Amino acid sequence: MAQVAWNLTCVGGFLEGKKMILHDGDTKFSDEFRATLDNSGVKCLKLPRRSPNLNAYAERFVLSIKSECLDRMIFFGERSLRRAIRSYIVHYHSGRNHQGMNNRLLSGHEPMKRGRIRCHERIGGMLKYYYRAA
Repeated sequence: MAQVAWNLTCVGGFLEGKKMILHDGDTKFSDEFRATLDNSGVKCLKLPRRSPNLNAYAERFVLSIKSECLDRMIFFGERSLRRAIRSYIVHYHSGRNHQGMNNRLLSGHEPMKRGRIRCHERIGGMLKYYYRAA
């Protein structure tokens, strides 16, 4: 895990330029792991026990991207995976209704009541957003 921490913080690593990382109480996050991150300037914040709602939003997003995108595709490298994730994130924020917000979009745009119905496809038609054209 110390090697993983070093890889995350090295040049081009996922945590390069980041200030903090949240993690649970798993034993994989050892003292050596946390020390490696601390030495690179990333502060480790351990989530308290029995606090499931602290991580609920992240877990819901991970469940959504896995079930709606990643489990349905075969990737031929990191580049195709990153392209699919970027497309899904745009879809998630601007073209996907959210039940917790009364089936509205996160972007806050109000749907038009009249006009011709159009379809915007992403990821080869796997993700679709229907809207009314002006």
